Amino acid sequence: MPPTLHPNRRRTAAAALTAALLVPLAACGEQSGGTKADAAAGAPASGSAAPRAANLTVLAASSLTDAFKAAGAAYEKARPGTKVTFSFAGSQELAAQVKQGAPADALVTADTRTMDGVKAETQTGEAKVIAKNRLVIATGKGNPFKIAGLKDLADTKIKVVLAAPEVPVGRYSKEILDEQGVTVKPVSQEPNVRAVLSKVELGEADAGLVYRTDSAKSGDKVVAVEIPDEQNAVASYPAAALKQSKNPEAAAAFVAWLSTPEAQKILQDAGFQQA
Repeated sequence: MPPTLHPNRRRTAAAALTAALLVPLAACGEQSGGTKADAAAGAPASGSAAPRAANLTVLAASSLTDAFKAAGAAYEKARPGTKVTFSFAGSQELAAQVKQGAPADALVTADTRTMDGVKAETQTGEAKVIAKNRLVIATGKGNPFKIAGLKDLADTKIKVVLAAPEVPVGRYSKEILDEQGVTVKPVSQEPNVRAVLSKVELGEADAGLVYRTDSAKSGDKVVAVEIPDEQNAVASYPAAALKQSKNPEAAAAFVAWLSTPEAQKILQDAGFQQA
């Protein structure tokens, strides 16, 4: 007959056995994944495998073209096997594509109004502003008409091109011109900011209202005339993951990453203001 253990000894033995069983389980838990913050940022957690690779399609406002190309390259480099494809156009065009069920994973517009119009198509019904921008007057090389401010655009001898009013930059343009009491008869109304800039670069227009970040990419092809803050408009860029995404977790992770210090540095290096 086996010896009978004293009650205190039985409790000690049971505790030791329980601890021994829990150690490997705890070790497995530590190795299985990282924090919620790691997942939200789309980054592999320390000691864990990288997130499953995914192909993402991101619809983005034309003014984000250069910054997002750099951001996409950085995102892919840190996540081998992941591919981010961008489709750039005017925000209103992108919103229409989303409503028509275009195969896309995330949307970034150049204004909150357009994003609000597709709230029902986003994963959470909310969007996060990831950057801001301001307008400038882009003039022809050397600024031959010596344009110094918005009031100069009323001169009928100056060929001014604007974005169409349904485009965010076109709406911002109309707002600031109206507030200053400046009447402009544009020679054309373009579908996005890059088309406005192109008209000025090619000499098909003498001036146009564009985002500061776009004019900066033109080098000496145009002269950017600053607009005082009190006469200017601030463009906000909201981002959201879409319900129609085939990779909802990866789409949400990319959108969350856009607010990380790494992504913010890329945007600010391109001339965007911090959100």
